Amino acid sequence: MQLGEPQLLDALGVLLGVSACFTFVILQKLETSYGRYWSPRIRWWLPARLAWGLQEMPSLLLPLLEWVRFGDQLRPPNALLMAMFTIHYTQRTLIFPLLIRGGKPTPLSTFLMAFLFCTHNGYLQSRYLSLTKYPDHWTTQPHFLAGGLFEYVTAANYFGEIVEWLGFALAGWSIQSSAFALFTFCNLFRRAEHHHRWYLKKFKDYPKSRKIIFPYIY
Repeated sequence: MQLGEPQLLDALGVLLGVSACFTFVILQKLETSYGRYWSPRIRWWLPARLAWGLQEMPSLLLPLLEWVRFGDQLRPPNALLMAMFTIHYTQRTLIFPLLIRGGKPTPLSTFLMAFLFCTHNGYLQSRYLSLTKYPDHWTTQPHFLAGGLFEYVTAANYFGEIVEWLGFALAGWSIQSSAFALFTFCNLFRRAEHHHRWYLKKFKDYPKSRKIIFPYIY
């Protein structure tokens, strides 16, 4: 049986959710190999700025393509959700690489996995938001309305990104956006633990009471 695009998007959303769980398990066994953890033993790599800009590019170009093709047809809630996604990846793709100072090289394997993820997720989110017709009153629904952290947690930036995409998932209320939020959590949770251990090992006076990623909890 041939799948239509809506069914294909559902299948890809489930696949992303499953891969998130798989990633969570794998990262319990593997150490991060980029950023401050990069080793000169890595043979194939790209400069940090170039790698970051290129690997995030699909998640910017694909929604921009949807804006060009269907922007005038998007309902207000769809346009708002698409704008949230596009603004985030505009910063990630065009601005953040310019802010990197002396970044360590990115292993080619890490770059390729990030590029594939951004391609998969960029297509998934942008096409879903182009095809789905949210009702105009969607943004007034309860699931859409929601309401220094480094003093409390080591990975405040990761906590912020998890909250950001959890909000996106609640606002989108779809398999696709939920899978993205789950993947973000599974990936960043393990990296936060790794960062926390590194800081405790590197700095003897690092606060022992500081949590890893969730204030007052973990």
